[in-house]
Amino acid sequence: MPLTGHCLCKAVTYSADIDKPLLTAYDHCDDCQRQSGSTYSLVAVVPKATLTINGPTKSWAGVGTSGMAVHRIFCSECGSPIAHDPDSAPEIIALKAGTLDTEIKRSLEPDTEIWTVSKLPFCKQELDHPFEQMPVPQ
Repeated sequence: MPLTGHCLCKAVTYSADIDKPLLTAYDHCDDCQRQSGSTYSLVAVVPKATLTINGPTKSWAGVGTSGMAVHRIFCSECGSPIAHDPDSAPEIIALKAGTLDTEIKRSLEPDTEIWTVSKLPFCKQELDHPFEQMPVPQ
């Protein structure tokens, strides 16, 4: 069953032809806090080749700690963040998991935290696999 989702106004829909994310994580980086307006962004990482996005999107690129661009994709109608796409890892894309269809997001089991160096001190929950920054593939 593919991973499917949509933005708040439903103008943007997407589908990732994969049964489950490669990784489900709390992303505590400052940029995700600002984009989500919350303490972290729940992300579901999928192979970019599996993802199809339909509808009106815009993107904004900032520079990540790698020195390379991180493209933040959002609905051009309602502004809902859809994904972030780091040039430093061209094979993956991080879906904003709150935009997944309800039955899918309810089944997620996040076990990883990234960018804990930026984790706000009042966030007391700790997941099994914390990384101060972005984990380096082995």
